[in-house]
Order: sequence, then C-alpha cells, then structure tokens
Amino acid sequence: MSGQFAERIAAAVLEKFADYRTRFQNITAVAQLRFEKADWHAIQQAGAARIDLYEDNLQEAASGIVEQLGEVVYDARLWHDAKRCYALKIQQRNDPELAETFYNSIYLKVFRHHELDDALMFIRSAYEGKPINSGEQFCRLYSTQQGLVALLGKLLDDYAFNIPWENRRRDIRNLARHARKHIPFVDIAREEVTVEVMRSVFFRNKGAYIVGRINYASGAMPFILPVLHNGAGAVYVDTLILEENDVSVIFSFTRSYFMVDVNVPSEFIGFLHTLIPMKSRAELYSSIGFYKQGKAEFYRSFLDHLAMSDDQFVIAPGIKGMVMTVFTLPSFPVVFKLIKDRFSSSKNVTRATVKEKYQLVKRHDRAGRMADTQEFANFLFPRSRFTQELIDELQKVAASSVEIEGDLVTIRHLWAERRMTPLNIYIDRALANDDEPDLFHVINEFGKAIKQLAAANIFAGDMLFKNFGVTRHGRVVFYDYDEIMYLTECNFRRIPEAMYPEQEMSGEPWYSVGANDVFPEEFSILTACNAKVRRIFNELHGDLLEAAFWQRMQQQVRNGEIVDVFPYRQIKRFARAGASQGREFN
Repeated sequence: MSGQFAERIAAAVLEKFADYRTRFQNITAVAQLRFEKADWHAIQQAGAARIDLYEDNLQEAASGIVEQLGEVVYDARLWHDAKRCYALKIQQRNDPELAETFYNSIYLKVFRHHELDDALMFIRSAYEGKPINSGEQFCRLYSTQQGLVALLGKLLDDYAFNIPWENRRRDIRNLARHARKHIPFVDIAREEVTVEVMRSVFFRNKGAYIVGRINYASGAMPFILPVLHNGAGAVYVDTLILEENDVSVIFSFTRSYFMVDVNVPSEFIGFLHTLIPMKSRAELYSSIGFYKQGKAEFYRSFLDHLAMSDDQFVIAPGIKGMVMTVFTLPSFPVVFKLIKDRFSSSKNVTRATVKEKYQLVKRHDRAGRMADTQEFANFLFPRSRFTQELIDELQKVAASSVEIEGDLVTIRHLWAERRMTPLNIYIDRALANDDEPDLFHVINEFGKAIKQLAAANIFAGDMLFKNFGVTRHGRVVFYDYDEIMYLTECNFRRIPEAMYPEQEMSGEPWYSVGANDVFPEEFSILTACNAKVRRIFNELHGDLLEAAFWQRMQQQVRNGEIVDVFPYRQIKRFARAGASQGREFN
C-alpha cells in the first residue's frame, strides 16, 4: 500500500509541475508579440502573473495530494519512497533540476517547512554539476570572414522582428563603428573573429536583448545588443554593451525577471555563466524567471560555503533598523533579515504588512533600484558559527522567530538579500576621504534611484540614507520595504504657511495631516547631516523637495506612461538623428 501511495504522490507532483512549466512557457512565448505591439502594461502584468503561477500551482498540488491521501500523507516514510519514484520519473526531462525543486516546494508545503531531510526531499540535487547537453544548437555562429559589416547585417536579419528595423543601415554603421573603437585589441580586419549569439531573445520591460559572446585568438568577451521600440511600429539598436561589468548590471538582482524561451535550463544557465562568471548560478536562474530554482541554488551554495569557511555570523554593519534585524557572514556576500517582535512606535506596520511589502517588491518592476530577496521558513544555522553578541541580539529583539536547540539555530522566517554597503556608511567614508567626485556620484545615484522608483509607481516612504545600499558597481539601491507604497496612493502637499510665528515654533504641526499625506519639503532633513551633501543634493535633485514634482510623476503614472529606465547609462546609447530619445532618468 505504501508503494501505491508513493506512486500517487510522485505522479500528482509531476503532473502539476508539467502544467506549471507549460503555463510558464505560454506566458513567456507571447513576450515578443507584446514587445512588437509596444504593450508595456501587458508586459508588466505578464511578469507578475508568471511569478504568481508557481505558488498557485504549488498550492493546488499540495491541497490535492492531502485531500486524496488524507492523514497518511503526513507519514514521512512515505515521502522517502515518493522521492525515489519521482526521481525515476524525471530522469528523461530536460528540466529535472526544476522538477526536483517543485517537489521540494510541495513537500515543504505539506509539512509546513518542518521535516527537512535529504532522504525525503532533494536538498542536494542529483544534477548538481551535471548540466544537460541537449545537442541542440541554442546559439547561432557568425564569423568576420566576409567582413564585419556582412556579419552585422546577417545578425540583424536573423534577429529581425515582425516589425521593421527603423534604419537598418544606420544601426549596422553604429555597431561597426562602436566595435572597431571599443575592441581595439582585436584586429578585426586581419584576425578572424567568431560570434556566438543565443537564439532566444531576452525581453524585459521596454527592451529586447540579444545576448552572445565574441571569440578571438587570445580570449573571449560577452556582449549584449539592446533593441528598443520607437513607438511608431519599428525597432532600432540602442547600443552595444561589451564590458563584463555592464553586462552584469543588465542581469542585476535589482531588475525584473527576463522573459526568454528556455528549453534546457541548466544548459542555458551554463552558457550565461561563461559570459558573466561573477554572477552566481542562483542569480542567473532567478534572472530568467526561475526564482524558486534560484532559491534552491542559493541554499546549496550557502551550505557549500559554510563547509569551506570558519568565520562567524555577526550583526550587519550600519544603523539598526526599527522593523528588521539584520545579520551577515562576512565571507558570504549576503545579509539575512528577520522581523523584530516589537517595532518602534513611529512604525505603523504589522508583521503581515511587512511580508506583503516584500511580496509587492517581488511582483513589481524593480526598475534597477530595489533588491530582490529570497524568502525562507525554518532556516537552519550552526550555533557554533554565531557570535554571542548576535545570539543576544536575536533573543532580545526577535525571540519569537528564533529557536536555539543543541547545535542549531532555527529562524522561523527570514529573507536573504545581496549585501551592499549602507549608503550612510558610504557617504561618511567619502566625506572622511575628502573624495568629492565619489560623493557627487553617490548623491546623484541616490536622487536618481528615488526618481526611477517614482517612475515605476513606487514611493519609498522612509528615504533615510541607511535604507539604501551601494552595489559593487556603484549603483544606489533601496532595500528597506516596510514603508513603501504605490506613488498614486500618496497625497503630496506643500506645508501651508503658518498664520502666526507661535505656530511655527510649536512642536506639533499647525495643519491637518492625513494618513497618506506626504510633505516633500520635509525631505530636506535627509541632507541635514552635512553641508557638502546638502549642496550636491540640492543642485542635482532639488526638485524632489517640491510637491509639484511628485504630483507630475503621479499624473504621468495615472496617464499610463511608462518612463524609460534603461540598465545602462545614457552616454552608452547610440545617436539617432531626428529621433526623440524618450523620457528617462538614467
């Protein structure tokens, strides 16, 4: 009887996984049509729907299995046999690592994240380090044998859309000129260069991205060719990205997930990893929409790192938060965040509200300015790796979420997020080093981050420097979500004039303040810390202190306008004579 039940579990899980993959691919397959129709709102809606798809199928599958089998489903020994049956069933699939992760998700849903055992689930994958070689040609190969211009012309023809190129000749000229200027170490005229280009085009927001690798005698380099819609039924090449750091930013953890056709995920990720080896496999899986697989890959890499390191978890540097407590392992580039038991009286949020805010960020366009996170339940840590200071802090501020038993520390709920340098610490260092160019850059980045979030209909709420981080690429990213809200839900007001001096001197406002009222003039407190900081901010982004700016942004969002926020600098873009470059905040 046990074998029969195990077979039923395995079959039910696989059936629901196959349904999930089909629906995932169906949503993705329409990406090019949405791009060609310039249906930007449909693109955003499809991105959110695809994220929801996993949890929807997961819940249906788990509920169905429990309903079919009844109480016997909670017999852990049954899942030992179910895992074995399932492993046999997925051997011939081209996405077995994703299938394992889906099984894990259902197992954890049934057991409410308690019985973590590799004998019952796939904590370690049978396919780790074994990418599937499908034998398919998932790249097109080009050569400069007939000349660079001929190569570029063939490439644009092969990647033609169902709408015309705005000016194919101009795009080829721009690309050839840029390549000759920025690949000086390759003598394109004399040395044969080959170019591998992934057949699948990557779609995200208002862009389409052609991704590949340039191979020459002494090495190789990645490239990305962004293609944009001109709003009048044609497309054009916007630039050519060649530097590995710039390619990495396009695949950043601060961006929405790509829509891209992927037949064999491990093979696809393997090629991407050769282009940008600084990106972990976890980040790459997430970047193409397999965020649950990204979570699984992250956890395995975390286990491997623990086994190879001996440093201790510590309280994360920076000003302590009023809602979250944060700790990190110095040798691992991630922070772990958990909700405190009690919040500051100034914080009008609940534990449930905080979770909702993080889910909002997961589903929303992050515009390159909000960090993606991985959410975990009952995360296990070795007690020996925690400093006593950290243990004391966790028991003091988040005791309900922390269980210490024997050699283990169990945290019932947390988020893992890429570690960044807190902006307040970064600014303090720039001031201490009298590095005005760096200070100018990071304050400019801070203002642009706020504006780009506003363009994406996000109001950050608490915009203190401590709630932002600086990435290794020097980009400023928001990472404290407990007060974010949609821009359109805010009521931006000017502070009314006081009727008499005593009102201004009062500790209480002399005007009414509604729940969602925001007074941008008060943002001046953000830069009150230093005269240099204030001068630079006011020079570059003083409009953020005016209610009129925010009201214009609200109107823009309500009108359905989606501002261009590109994952590369304005200076990188090719000139288009007589064409508007569009409104953007890069």
